[in-house]
Amino acid sequence: MATPREETDHDFSSTNAEASFTNPTQASQLAKGDFILIKNHPCKIISKSTSKPGKHGHAKINFEALCLFTAKKYTDLHPAHATVEAPIVVRREYLLLDIEGGYLSLWDQTAGGALKDDVRMPKTDESGTRMAEMGELLGRVWGKEGEKDIMVTVLSAMGMEVVDGVKEFERG
Repeated sequence: MATPREETDHDFSSTNAEASFTNPTQASQLAKGDFILIKNHPCKIISKSTSKPGKHGHAKINFEALCLFTAKKYTDLHPAHATVEAPIVVRREYLLLDIEGGYLSLWDQTAGGALKDDVRMPKTDESGTRMAEMGELLGRVWGKEGEKDIMVTVLSAMGMEVVDGVKEFERG
C-alpha cells in the first residue's frame, strides 16, 4: 500500500500546450517598457503614474499601454500592492526569405534552420500605427531585393505573433 506522501507526489518537470501565457506580477514592480495584460490584451507600458495613498486607502498606479497586436491604447488602474498579469513575450529574429500571399517566409537560424511561414505581413492601412510603419518599411526594403539581407524581429505573446522590427544588413 502506498504511503500518503507517495500518493501526492506529482511530476511537474514538463508542461503541455495549455501552460499559462502570463506571469503574476506586483503592479508596483512594473515600469515603462514592461508588458502588462489589460482587458485580455498583451500591452507594452508607455506611461505609469502613482497616486499618493489617502487617509484610508492605498497608493494607486495608473498604467497607459499599447496593445502589441493592434497598437490600441489601453488604461488600467490598480492598487500598488495588487497582483496583475504580465504576458510572457518572446522576441526572436528571423531572416526574411520571401513575402507571398500576405505572409512572410522566415528562416530561423537558431533553430537549426527551421522555416516559418505563418507570420502575417503587417497591414499598412492603419496610418500612423507601429504596425503600419513596420508594413511600409518591410515593403520598401523588400522592394530592393537582392541588394541586402533583411532581418525581421517577431514578438510572440498569448499564442499570437507580430512583426516588431525590420533591419537591413550587407550580405557577406
